[in-house]
Amino acid sequence: MKLIKNGTVLTAESEFKGDILIDGETIVAVGKNLDQLADDMIDASGKYIFPGGVDEHTHFGSFGGRLFETTEAAAVGGTTTIVDFVPQEKGDSLGTAVEKHAAKATGISCVDFGFHSMVMDMQPDTPDQIKELPKHGVSCVKMFMAYKGTPFFMEDISILKVMNESKRHGITMMVHAENPDMISFYTERLKAEGHLAPVNHSYSRPPVTEEDAVRHAIAMAQVADVPLFIVHVSTKGAMEAVREAYAGGQSVFGETCTHYLVLDTSYLALPDFEGAKYVCAPPLRTKEHQEALWEGIDRGWLNAVSSDHCALAGGFEKKKEGLEDFTKIPNGIPGVQNRISVLWSQGVAKGRISKQRFVDLIASTPAKNAGLVNKGKIAPGFDADLVIYDPDYHGIITQKDNLEGIDYETFEGFEITGRPEQVYLRGMLVAENGRFIGSRGCGHRIFAKPYAAAYKHCRRA
Repeated sequence: MKLIKNGTVLTAESEFKGDILIDGETIVAVGKNLDQLADDMIDASGKYIFPGGVDEHTHFGSFGGRLFETTEAAAVGGTTTIVDFVPQEKGDSLGTAVEKHAAKATGISCVDFGFHSMVMDMQPDTPDQIKELPKHGVSCVKMFMAYKGTPFFMEDISILKVMNESKRHGITMMVHAENPDMISFYTERLKAEGHLAPVNHSYSRPPVTEEDAVRHAIAMAQVADVPLFIVHVSTKGAMEAVREAYAGGQSVFGETCTHYLVLDTSYLALPDFEGAKYVCAPPLRTKEHQEALWEGIDRGWLNAVSSDHCALAGGFEKKKEGLEDFTKIPNGIPGVQNRISVLWSQGVAKGRISKQRFVDLIASTPAKNAGLVNKGKIAPGFDADLVIYDPDYHGIITQKDNLEGIDYETFEGFEITGRPEQVYLRGMLVAENGRFIGSRGCGHRIFAKPYAAAYKHCRRA
């Protein structure tokens, strides 16, 4: 058995000096004076130990993102489990789409992986397909209120039908909330006036387009009497809508993303088309919204920080498809590698969030949101996914250290305080000091359980 000793264990509830005993892939004891039970000891003196990160929102292969061969980036950054959104090809059932996507990860992924479904082809029997998702290890399904005119966009009636059926089977309903008609209006006006630079992506999707859609999604969830999870909240108003709905008795939750906490609209205005690197939806916001989001994650009004990782195949060259027209810039910001270090450096080290809140945001609650019952916690019976974190490390994020498979780094130049010194995936050392030392394909597929966290305060049908 393996023993990690003399470190400071961080959980979502507390911190304490203690040892962690691992038998194979599983934590079997947490405490003190466990040396006599171990034959392999790792000294973590002066270091923190927290659960391997769970990134509940990634796009390895959807929206044109790089596939699972780049997941070593997650491992070196301290994320040991990703939950990826499954693209649905026209004519495929939701279950078929999941198995096709799983085949792309099996034997390739460097971290454990699970899946969320996305409805991109609303078929007459799509609501009936929802009941099959638990068999495929899926506990969440996502629908888009944005991207009108594409396979992603779903009308209200389709969303309501899927909401209604999701509750019957314990599937958490996720929504990408932006008002598509408002976006179309703003976009047409900007283009008519000749405003085509990347920064206009933000002007075409002002905060009202997100806030209106979030409140509308909450109203639909109330009609369907179903739990609701709002993905990638980027504005103060949207965060407040989630907070108010929950305070009013609805089971409504939301996440935000690392880039919304630390990047603002000024990045979209960078010269020489550099701003295109930061085009995503919803767009980056002003610092006023950033401060509101920090308060939201600190107080628990938003319960997770994900990456929404999408490293576009082709990198910056791919973004240049929109060189003459911001509406043609492909959406997507990579960020799985530095999610944890950025949140620690900008959050914990600056006193914005506690160490316990940090653990909850990057691991414990994301695992609960996704129905991953053996992830995100340091306790007997849980997978031995662990990060030994060196809080004394100081460095600068640069592209040369990036493993996400593209030619730029989202957080280029950011100072970081602390980094993962060692990362263990089910007891295996897979990363050390920014280098991946595991084997490709060591990640296992994880089957999520239905009736995840969003159902905690909701009646079951």
